[in-house]
Amino acid sequence: MSLNSIFQYFVPKDKKTFFPLFEQAASNVVAMSTVLVEAVNSNNPATREELFRQIDKLENKGDELTHQVYLELGKNFITPFDREDIHTLATAIDDIADYIHGAANRMNLYKIDDYNEHIKKLSELILQAANDLEKAVRELKDLRNVRAIADSCIRINSVENQADYVFDRAVADLFLYETDAIRLIKYKEILAALETATDMCEDAANVMESILIKNA
Repeated sequence: MSLNSIFQYFVPKDKKTFFPLFEQAASNVVAMSTVLVEAVNSNNPATREELFRQIDKLENKGDELTHQVYLELGKNFITPFDREDIHTLATAIDDIADYIHGAANRMNLYKIDDYNEHIKKLSELILQAANDLEKAVRELKDLRNVRAIADSCIRINSVENQADYVFDRAVADLFLYETDAIRLIKYKEILAALETATDMCEDAANVMESILIKNA
């Protein structure tokens, strides 16, 4: 085997491994967020149920992509950036999908048919953060447009702050106006899952900012 062949063996095939997987995972989160927004704005129970099934399938796809990243970490001796950051970013993106799925699952299982303004707003904020996440992830493969990544991360942090405010206002309204204790618990759990999804978006943004500091 020639020296060049040995060298090529150890060079990570970035465009065939990690970056496409990250991009697919981020796009999958955007797809889940889009379906979630459709679901909470639908007045048709049958349509909502079908949309929740789509979210379930997309969450399974996200799990598969995350698992593939972990497998590639085990197979590649050299990685495009810090191995821990690759693992943490993959996990953070997967966590976003998990919480979107968790919120949708609760809506479906609890037979919620009244999606108030707070649920709709949090769903929209998740989609907004997911779109910025996807933009940032697509710039990671060459790190040429550092400003674009940083700007997306800043917007994600802003979305998370907005989600905190919406969540606090929503819970306050529940305790002020909701007289049915069971209904209150159902809504609070759904709102918490939605708000946590934005927290996970911020976690992913923080990982990308860390990658920028180490590699840009």
